[in-house]
Amino acid sequence: MAKFKAPVTAAVRVLRQAKVDYGEHPYTYEEKGGTAVSARELGVDEHCVIKTLIMEDETRAPLVVLMHGDQQVSTKELARVIGVKSVTPCTPDTANRHSGYLVGGTSPFGTRKQMPVYLEETILELPLIYINGGSRGFLVSMPPSELVRVLKPTPVKVGIH
Repeated sequence: MAKFKAPVTAAVRVLRQAKVDYGEHPYTYEEKGGTAVSARELGVDEHCVIKTLIMEDETRAPLVVLMHGDQQVSTKELARVIGVKSVTPCTPDTANRHSGYLVGGTSPFGTRKQMPVYLEETILELPLIYINGGSRGFLVSMPPSELVRVLKPTPVKVGIH
């Protein structure tokens, strides 16, 4: 079997530059499969797979939300917590433009635009997280403390089951 050669994405470059000790986890990407597919393919709990969502407020200012794979974001609660009128998910084209990644391969590391990052606070309780490495079918694993060190996200409580 051929050895997997990890893509050198903007996310991987940021992780290397920040000297993050991370694992590389390729899997077979499925269109619209989301975190359920990556969790199944890697044999990990979907709660530990963190999705990177690009959203925007009412002024169309973009922001990043990191959420457990098995939860949704209460956009109403997020808007209240961060002090804006409303928050909505970006269209795939807008998300691609802001992040520099294709939807399905969006990483919070190495985004094209600097955006505030909001992190569901219970993610910090996990021993290890799996998060997109900047390419469809490629996750990286690390302790949440590394994500906090590199991204300096604002913890929020906006997850709904």
